[in-house]
Amino acid sequence: MEIGSDNMDVPVAVEMDGDLDLDEAVIVALGCNDKGAWRDCREALEAALARFRSEGIDVVMRSSWWRSDAWPDPSDPPFLNGVVIVRTAHDPHALMAALGRIEEAFGRRRGAANAPRTLDLDLIAYGRLSGDLDGLILPHPRAAERRFVMGPLAEITPEWEHPGGGTAALLAARATVGLDASPSPC
Repeated sequence: MEIGSDNMDVPVAVEMDGDLDLDEAVIVALGCNDKGAWRDCREALEAALARFRSEGIDVVMRSSWWRSDAWPDPSDPPFLNGVVIVRTAHDPHALMAALGRIEEAFGRRRGAANAPRTLDLDLIAYGRLSGDLDGLILPHPRAAERRFVMGPLAEITPEWEHPGGGTAALLAARATVGLDASPSPC
C-alpha cells in the first residue's frame, strides 16, 4: 500500500528493506486537529506524509491514525495522530528544520501553546541520542507520557526501547496523557 492511499487504517511498511535497526530509528509523530484547506485531518496528514520525500525524508514504517480528545482543553477539536519511522541523511537539527518547513507549508502558525493546529510534527527520537543538543532535546521530553504517541509507536514496533527506559508497549500502557487515544475507524 502506498502513502496517500485512501485506506490507511492498518500499519503499513513502506520500502522496508529488512535492515531497520531500532537503535538507529528516527521517529516522527504527526498530529492534526484543524483540517485547514483539506477535507479532513486524515487527508491533511496523508498529504503531509506525501511531502516528506521532497524534504529528503523517507518513510520506512507508519502506524494507523489514532483519534484522541484535544489536550489539555478537550473542548478543542479532537486530534488525529500517528507515528512514522523514517530514514534521512539530515542531522537532527536539519531534520527539525525540514519538519518546520512542512508544517509551515500546511498553514501551521505558532501561537498559544496547545492551540488547534493544521499540522504538528515532532521529532520523538533520533536513534539513541539523548540530552540537550544545542536546544533540541532528545528524545522528545514528553513523548513517553503520551498515549497518542506511544500507542501508535507500539502498534508498529512494540519492542522499541526509549533511551530513558521502557519499551513503546510498556510506555503506551503507562501513559498519563491522552488516555482516550485509540486507532481511528475509517
